[in-house]
Amino acid sequence: MGSDVFICEICGNKDPKYIGIKNGKVYCRRCISFKGREISNEIKFSENIELGISYSLTKEQERISNQILKNYINGFNQLIYAVCGAGKTELVFKVMEYALKNKLHVGFAIPRKDVVIELARRFQASFKNAIVTPVYGGNTKLIEGDILCLTTHQLYRYKGYFDLLILDEIDAFPYQGNEVLEHIFKNSIKGNYVLMSATPSNKIIKEFMENKNCKILSLYTRYHMKPIPVPKIKIAIGLIWKVIYIAKKLKIYSQENKPALIFAPTIYYCEFLYNLLKNLAKGGYYVHSKCENRNEIIDKFREHKFKYLVTTAVLERGVTLKNLQVIIFKADHEIYNSSSLIQISGRVGRKMDAPCGEVIFLSDKKTKEMVRAINVTIQANIHLQKLL
Repeated sequence: MGSDVFICEICGNKDPKYIGIKNGKVYCRRCISFKGREISNEIKFSENIELGISYSLTKEQERISNQILKNYINGFNQLIYAVCGAGKTELVFKVMEYALKNKLHVGFAIPRKDVVIELARRFQASFKNAIVTPVYGGNTKLIEGDILCLTTHQLYRYKGYFDLLILDEIDAFPYQGNEVLEHIFKNSIKGNYVLMSATPSNKIIKEFMENKNCKILSLYTRYHMKPIPVPKIKIAIGLIWKVIYIAKKLKIYSQENKPALIFAPTIYYCEFLYNLLKNLAKGGYYVHSKCENRNEIIDKFREHKFKYLVTTAVLERGVTLKNLQVIIFKADHEIYNSSSLIQISGRVGRKMDAPCGEVIFLSDKKTKEMVRAINVTIQANIHLQKLL
């Protein structure tokens, strides 16, 4: 077989520069790391699976949830465009229950391992009698179950397998813009899929709008039906003034017993900023992707053993903490587009009994991305007022 006609079964690559030959066999260099046992279709389904949650959905959540189920039964692929804190996961519980009761293969994929672990626990608590299997790098001995909760990298094991596949955080690293992972995702679907995001790209929205077999569902309200905290821009030119400003804010937050996340654009700035702050604001620490004990650090923060954390995008998603306050250091940095700013801002005000909080864009100048993030939040709040 010549390399000019070779198409990789795993990732769909046909570019000759990523194709090699070893011992007379053609192989693909783009997905060479995707190796391991694949799923068998001879899976026994658990009986009497029931959805049991101890809380009620809002009217908007219920409306979207029913529509998702209806669309799935009618064979549509779906994009759920929901604001941060809207309760996206709860929106798909009903369609998951329908699929499970009809003995269909159900998957919930997400780019990050730590979220897979957390979601698997939630699914196990919510779906009685179901076998929930988390699958991620380093945890692949068991790859079968009623609900497979897995990283996008692990989807290569499930070719043509899922009757219902839900993919959350489609705009997150490393999935976004990764052609290999996108192909593996589509290659794993037998039935229909549901994509979810608070910040879907214009490209994805356009694709869904132009495809008659796709539906877009929007949810602009949080489950507690309170306005989303609108970010404020604070101009402080020069490093020293930014550090002084943050230190003053941390003192106020500490007095009010409010935890805080200080986001920095890079690992260098994360450690550098913490080393400047630690003598001015006691009781904090830092965390980023290179910290080997980052899960331990994050757990301590959740347990209020740290008053604040200086962090990178590693905590951009998945953190829900009462009274959390957020400052984005160097918010005008090129790494921060409107989507990332919206995601970070979305950490604030997520709790029913603490729907308010501060989000501060700390920078040398105002940028279009900052303004766009603020305007998106304002528009979501306008939509909320129309519903009330």
